[in-house]
Amino acid sequence: MNLVAPESLVFWTTIIFVALIFLLKKVAWKPILGAVKEREDSINKALESAENARKEIQNLTADNERILKEARAERDIMLKEAREIKESMITEAKDEAIAQAAKVIEQAKATIESEKHAAIAELKNQVAELSIGIAEKVVRGELADKNKQIKLVEDMLKEVTIS
Repeated sequence: MNLVAPESLVFWTTIIFVALIFLLKKVAWKPILGAVKEREDSINKALESAENARKEIQNLTADNERILKEARAERDIMLKEAREIKESMITEAKDEAIAQAAKVIEQAKATIESEKHAAIAELKNQVAELSIGIAEKVVRGELADKNKQIKLVEDMLKEVTIS
């Protein structure tokens, strides 16, 4: 039942295979290799872009960390300056309050001293007026009687000569 001999089958199979390879090489091989090459280039470009993006992200992360460190340092400096300003303001306010208190105390002392002198002078005046009033009443009482006047004059004369 075999119509074709096995040697001719191998021959024709080989010829068809060589023709198919030649035909594929001429027609399909270049486009397939071109597509594979394009795909390979596309993948390489994508990998390169991904690597560049990764490097850029690393750079941005480093920049962000640097900027964050600088911002923290600036914040620390600003806080330190604010504390120093606060402390100097408190010190100035205390010094000014002490100076004002000393000034008020000095004014109060001066006022007290002035009022004390005025009160002493007033008291001396009142004592002098009272003494004069009492002396006047005593002298009137003494001088009302003629005998007492003479005795007073004699006593005064004795004191004058004795001294």
